[in-house]
Amino acid sequence: MAAQLRSLVSAQWLADAIRNNLIGPKLRVLDASWYLPKTKRIPRDEFAQKHIPGSSFFDLDECSDQSSSLDHMLPTSAHFSRYVGDLGIGSDTHVVVYDTSDFGSYSAPRVWWMFRLFGHGSVSVLDGGMKNWAAEGLPLTSEHREPEPRDFRAELNRAWVKSYEEVLENVKSRKVQVVDARSAGRFRGVEPEPRDDVLPGHFPGAISMPFTSFMDASGKGLGDESLSRLFAEAGVDLQQPLWVSCGSGVTACHVALAAHLLGHPGVCIYDGSWGEWFKRAPPEYIISEGEGKKQ
Repeated sequence: MAAQLRSLVSAQWLADAIRNNLIGPKLRVLDASWYLPKTKRIPRDEFAQKHIPGSSFFDLDECSDQSSSLDHMLPTSAHFSRYVGDLGIGSDTHVVVYDTSDFGSYSAPRVWWMFRLFGHGSVSVLDGGMKNWAAEGLPLTSEHREPEPRDFRAELNRAWVKSYEEVLENVKSRKVQVVDARSAGRFRGVEPEPRDDVLPGHFPGAISMPFTSFMDASGKGLGDESLSRLFAEAGVDLQQPLWVSCGSGVTACHVALAAHLLGHPGVCIYDGSWGEWFKRAPPEYIISEGEGKKQ
Protein backbone atom coordinates (compact mmCIF):
# COMPACT_ATOMS: atom_id res chain seq x y z
CA MET A 1 0.00 0.00 0.00
CA ALA A 2 1.30 3.47 -0.82
CA ALA A 3 2.89 5.18 2.16
CA GLN A 4 0.43 8.05 2.08
CA LEU A 5 -2.47 5.66 2.46
CA ARG A 6 -1.10 4.01 5.59
CA SER A 7 -2.72 5.32 8.74
CA LEU A 8 0.38 4.45 10.77
CA VAL A 9 3.90 5.20 9.56
CA SER A 10 7.05 4.00 11.32
CA ALA A 11 9.74 6.22 12.81
CA GLN A 12 12.18 4.74 10.28
CA TRP A 13 9.91 5.64 7.36
CA LEU A 14 9.66 9.25 8.56
CA ALA A 15 13.39 9.48 9.35
CA ASP A 16 14.15 8.34 5.78
CA ALA A 17 11.72 10.94 4.38
CA ILE A 18 13.40 13.70 6.41
CA ARG A 19 16.89 12.55 5.36
CA ASN A 20 15.78 12.57 1.72
CA ASN A 21 14.49 16.16 2.05
CA LEU A 22 10.90 15.17 1.32
CA ILE A 23 9.38 17.54 3.91
CA GLY A 24 7.62 20.26 1.96
CA PRO A 25 4.33 20.92 0.16
CA LYS A 26 3.81 17.17 -0.43
CA LEU A 27 4.70 16.00 3.10
CA ARG A 28 4.08 17.88 6.32
CA VAL A 29 4.76 16.72 9.87
CA LEU A 30 2.67 18.08 12.76
CA ASP A 31 3.38 18.00 16.48
CA ALA A 32 -0.19 17.83 17.80
CA SER A 33 0.68 17.51 21.49
CA TRP A 34 -2.05 18.58 23.89
CA TYR A 35 -2.27 18.07 27.66
CA LEU A 36 -4.81 18.65 30.36
CA PRO A 37 -4.01 21.74 32.46
CA LYS A 38 -3.34 19.60 35.55
CA THR A 39 -0.25 18.07 33.89
CA LYS A 40 1.42 21.54 33.88
CA ARG A 41 2.92 20.66 30.49
CA ILE A 42 2.90 23.42 27.87
CA PRO A 43 3.29 21.69 24.51
CA ARG A 44 4.04 24.83 22.50
CA ASP A 45 7.00 25.58 24.81
CA GLU A 46 8.17 21.96 24.56
CA PHE A 47 7.94 22.23 20.76
CA ALA A 48 10.17 25.34 20.81
CA GLN A 49 12.79 23.37 22.75
CA LYS A 50 12.74 20.19 20.65
CA HIS A 51 10.71 18.57 17.91
CA ILE A 52 11.08 16.27 14.93
CA PRO A 53 12.95 18.17 12.19
CA GLY A 54 10.69 19.96 9.73
CA SER A 55 7.56 19.70 11.88
CA SER A 56 5.06 22.44 12.69
CA PHE A 57 2.95 22.82 15.82
CA PHE A 58 -0.77 22.07 15.62
CA ASP A 59 -2.67 23.66 18.51
CA LEU A 60 -5.85 21.70 19.30
CA ASP A 61 -7.17 24.53 21.44
CA GLU A 62 -6.66 27.14 18.72
CA CYS A 63 -8.09 24.98 15.95
CA SER A 64 -11.42 24.58 17.72
CA ASP A 65 -14.79 26.23 18.31
CA GLN A 66 -13.81 29.27 20.38
CA SER A 67 -17.45 29.98 21.26
CA SER A 68 -18.02 26.63 23.02
CA SER A 69 -17.84 26.31 26.82
CA LEU A 70 -16.45 22.78 26.28
CA ASP A 71 -12.78 22.08 25.55
CA HIS A 72 -11.55 22.01 21.93
CA MET A 73 -14.83 21.23 20.22
CA LEU A 74 -14.60 20.94 16.44
CA PRO A 75 -13.97 24.10 14.42
CA THR A 76 -16.00 25.05 11.34
CA SER A 77 -14.80 23.88 7.91
CA ALA A 78 -13.69 27.46 7.14
CA HIS A 79 -11.67 27.70 10.37
CA PHE A 80 -10.03 24.30 9.78
CA SER A 81 -9.23 25.19 6.14
CA ARG A 82 -7.58 28.45 7.15
CA TYR A 83 -5.67 26.98 10.10
CA VAL A 84 -4.35 23.99 8.15
CA GLY A 85 -3.55 26.03 5.02
CA ASP A 86 -1.38 28.32 7.19
CA LEU A 87 0.62 25.22 8.17
CA GLY A 88 1.57 24.70 4.53
CA ILE A 89 -0.93 21.91 3.94
CA GLY A 90 -2.82 21.64 0.65
CA SER A 91 -5.25 19.06 -0.66
CA ASP A 92 -2.36 16.98 -2.07
CA THR A 93 -0.24 17.01 1.12
CA HIS A 94 0.46 13.82 3.04
CA VAL A 95 0.18 14.80 6.71
CA VAL A 96 1.99 12.86 9.46
CA VAL A 97 0.89 13.62 13.02
CA TYR A 98 2.64 12.82 16.30
CA ASP A 99 2.64 13.93 19.92
CA THR A 100 5.08 13.90 22.83
CA SER A 101 2.98 11.88 25.27
CA ASP A 102 4.58 9.40 27.66
CA PHE A 103 2.04 6.87 26.38
CA GLY A 104 3.51 7.10 22.87
CA SER A 105 0.34 8.56 21.45
CA TYR A 106 -2.36 10.64 23.10
CA SER A 107 -3.73 13.56 21.07
CA ALA A 108 -2.29 12.70 17.62
CA PRO A 109 -5.18 10.36 16.68
CA ARG A 110 -7.62 13.25 17.32
CA VAL A 111 -5.88 15.35 14.67
CA TRP A 112 -5.68 12.31 12.34
CA TRP A 113 -9.44 11.92 12.77
CA MET A 114 -10.07 15.66 12.24
CA PHE A 115 -8.27 15.62 8.89
CA ARG A 116 -10.34 12.64 7.76
CA LEU A 117 -13.52 14.23 9.12
CA PHE A 118 -12.80 17.32 7.00
CA GLY A 119 -12.29 15.22 3.87
CA HIS A 120 -8.49 14.76 3.84
CA GLY A 121 -7.67 11.03 3.72
CA SER A 122 -3.92 11.39 3.18
CA VAL A 123 -3.03 11.49 6.88
CA SER A 124 -1.02 9.18 9.12
CA VAL A 125 -0.09 8.89 12.78
CA LEU A 126 3.60 8.38 13.60
CA ASP A 127 3.61 4.97 15.27
CA GLY A 128 4.98 5.33 18.81
CA GLY A 129 5.18 9.12 18.60
CA MET A 130 8.04 11.14 20.04
CA LYS A 131 8.52 8.49 22.75
CA ASN A 132 9.52 5.84 20.23
CA TRP A 133 11.34 8.35 17.98
CA ALA A 134 13.59 9.36 20.88
CA ALA A 135 14.05 5.74 22.00
CA GLU A 136 15.36 4.93 18.51
CA GLY A 137 17.89 7.77 18.82
CA LEU A 138 16.48 9.71 15.87
CA PRO A 139 17.23 13.42 15.45
CA LEU A 140 15.45 16.26 17.23
CA THR A 141 15.87 19.98 16.72
CA SER A 142 14.80 23.37 18.10
CA GLU A 143 14.95 24.98 14.65
CA HIS A 144 11.66 25.91 13.00
CA ARG A 145 10.77 27.64 9.76
CA GLU A 146 7.22 28.73 9.00
CA PRO A 147 5.99 26.94 5.87
CA GLU A 148 4.51 28.80 2.90
CA PRO A 149 0.71 28.91 3.31
CA ARG A 150 -1.30 26.75 0.90
CA ASP A 151 -4.93 26.50 -0.14
CA PHE A 152 -6.83 23.83 1.79
CA ARG A 153 -10.56 23.22 1.36
CA ALA A 154 -12.26 21.31 4.13
CA GLU A 155 -15.61 19.59 3.81
CA LEU A 156 -17.08 18.34 7.05
CA ASN A 157 -18.56 14.84 7.17
CA ARG A 158 -21.26 15.71 9.70
CA ALA A 159 -22.36 12.05 10.02
CA TRP A 160 -19.13 11.20 11.88
CA VAL A 161 -19.86 13.61 14.76
CA LYS A 162 -22.43 12.77 17.42
CA SER A 163 -24.22 15.26 19.67
CA TYR A 164 -25.51 14.98 23.23
CA GLU A 165 -29.05 14.59 21.89
CA GLU A 166 -28.06 11.71 19.60
CA VAL A 167 -26.21 9.89 22.37
CA LEU A 168 -29.14 10.45 24.77
CA GLU A 169 -31.53 8.95 22.21
CA ASN A 170 -29.18 5.98 21.75
CA VAL A 171 -28.96 5.39 25.51
CA LYS A 172 -32.71 4.86 25.38
CA SER A 173 -32.86 2.83 22.15
CA ARG A 174 -29.48 0.99 22.39
CA LYS A 175 -29.37 0.78 18.60
CA VAL A 176 -25.66 1.59 18.28
CA GLN A 177 -22.73 0.22 20.29
CA VAL A 178 -20.83 2.96 22.14
CA VAL A 179 -17.29 2.60 23.47
CA ASP A 180 -15.78 4.77 26.24
CA ALA A 181 -12.00 5.25 25.89
CA ARG A 182 -11.25 6.64 29.36
CA SER A 183 -9.42 4.60 32.00
CA ALA A 184 -11.35 1.76 33.65
CA GLY A 185 -11.30 3.62 36.99
CA ARG A 186 -12.88 6.76 35.55
CA PHE A 187 -15.42 4.62 33.68
CA ARG A 188 -16.40 2.80 36.87
CA GLY A 189 -16.50 6.02 38.89
CA VAL A 190 -13.69 5.15 41.32
CA GLU A 191 -10.92 7.39 39.91
CA PRO A 192 -11.29 11.17 39.72
CA GLU A 193 -11.87 13.01 36.47
CA PRO A 194 -9.10 15.47 35.50
CA ARG A 195 -11.62 18.32 35.31
CA ASP A 196 -12.72 19.65 38.71
CA ASP A 197 -16.35 20.24 37.76
CA VAL A 198 -16.95 16.66 36.53
CA LEU A 199 -17.36 13.42 38.50
CA PRO A 200 -16.41 10.03 37.00
CA GLY A 201 -18.78 7.30 35.81
CA HIS A 202 -20.33 6.31 32.48
CA PHE A 203 -23.60 6.37 30.61
CA PRO A 204 -25.84 3.28 30.37
CA GLY A 205 -24.80 0.76 27.74
CA ALA A 206 -21.27 2.11 27.28
CA ILE A 207 -18.44 -0.41 26.75
CA SER A 208 -15.10 0.28 28.45
CA MET A 209 -12.03 0.14 26.16
CA PRO A 210 -9.26 2.33 27.68
CA PHE A 211 -7.24 4.04 24.93
CA THR A 212 -3.97 2.83 26.47
CA SER A 213 -4.95 -0.77 25.69
CA PHE A 214 -4.42 -0.12 21.96
CA MET A 215 -0.64 0.42 22.42
CA ASP A 216 2.25 -1.70 23.64
CA ALA A 217 4.81 -0.62 26.25
CA SER A 218 6.92 1.20 23.64
CA GLY A 219 3.90 3.27 22.62
CA LYS A 220 3.46 1.58 19.24
CA GLY A 221 0.04 0.46 18.07
CA LEU A 222 -0.86 -3.21 18.45
CA GLY A 223 -0.94 -5.44 15.38
CA ASP A 224 -4.20 -6.33 13.64
CA GLU A 225 -4.56 -9.69 15.36
CA SER A 226 -4.22 -8.17 18.85
CA LEU A 227 -6.58 -5.32 17.94
CA SER A 228 -9.19 -7.77 16.63
CA ARG A 229 -8.94 -9.72 19.89
CA LEU A 230 -9.39 -6.52 21.95
CA PHE A 231 -12.61 -5.61 20.15
CA ALA A 232 -13.91 -9.18 20.27
CA GLU A 233 -13.23 -9.46 24.02
CA ALA A 234 -15.04 -6.15 24.62
CA GLY A 235 -18.02 -7.44 22.64
CA VAL A 236 -17.69 -4.85 19.88
CA ASP A 237 -18.77 -5.91 16.39
CA LEU A 238 -16.74 -4.01 13.79
CA GLN A 239 -19.24 -4.93 11.09
CA GLN A 240 -21.74 -2.62 12.84
CA PRO A 241 -21.87 1.15 13.44
CA LEU A 242 -19.68 2.30 16.33
CA TRP A 243 -19.66 5.53 18.34
CA VAL A 244 -16.93 6.49 20.81
CA SER A 245 -16.77 8.82 23.80
CA CYS A 246 -13.98 9.76 26.25
CA GLY A 247 -13.36 12.82 28.45
CA SER A 248 -13.47 15.54 25.78
CA GLY A 249 -13.26 13.82 22.40
CA VAL A 250 -9.47 13.33 22.19
CA THR A 251 -8.59 9.78 23.26
CA ALA A 252 -11.83 8.44 21.71
CA CYS A 253 -10.00 8.82 18.41
CA HIS A 254 -7.62 5.98 19.38
CA VAL A 255 -10.61 3.67 19.05
CA ALA A 256 -11.49 5.23 15.69
CA LEU A 257 -7.92 4.68 14.46
CA ALA A 258 -7.78 1.07 15.65
CA ALA A 259 -11.15 0.25 14.07
CA HIS A 260 -10.07 1.99 10.84
CA LEU A 261 -6.92 -0.16 10.71
CA LEU A 262 -9.21 -3.20 10.87
CA GLY A 263 -11.35 -1.93 8.00
CA HIS A 264 -14.22 -0.13 9.77
CA PRO A 265 -15.59 2.49 7.35
CA GLY A 266 -15.95 5.31 9.87
CA VAL A 267 -16.25 5.44 13.64
CA CYS A 268 -18.30 8.36 14.98
CA ILE A 269 -17.05 10.49 17.87
CA TYR A 270 -19.25 12.07 20.54
CA ASP A 271 -17.44 15.41 20.51
CA GLY A 272 -18.72 16.68 23.87
CA SER A 273 -18.01 13.30 25.49
CA TRP A 274 -18.14 12.78 29.25
CA GLY A 275 -17.31 16.44 29.99
CA GLU A 276 -20.61 17.45 28.40
CA TRP A 277 -22.60 14.34 29.36
CA PHE A 278 -21.97 14.71 33.10
CA LYS A 279 -23.16 18.33 33.07
CA ARG A 280 -26.28 17.76 30.97
CA ALA A 281 -27.55 14.24 31.63
CA PRO A 282 -30.15 13.43 34.29
CA PRO A 283 -28.72 11.60 37.36
CA GLU A 284 -30.22 8.25 36.33
CA TYR A 285 -28.01 8.31 33.22
CA ILE A 286 -24.83 8.61 35.28
CA ILE A 287 -23.67 5.16 36.37
CA SER A 288 -20.97 5.21 39.04
CA GLU A 289 -19.58 2.98 41.76
CA GLY A 290 -18.47 6.14 43.52
CA GLU A 291 -20.32 9.37 44.21
CA GLY A 292 -23.02 10.00 41.59
CA LYS A 293 -24.60 13.17 40.30
CA LYS A 294 -26.80 14.97 42.80
CA GLN A 295 -30.51 15.31 42.00
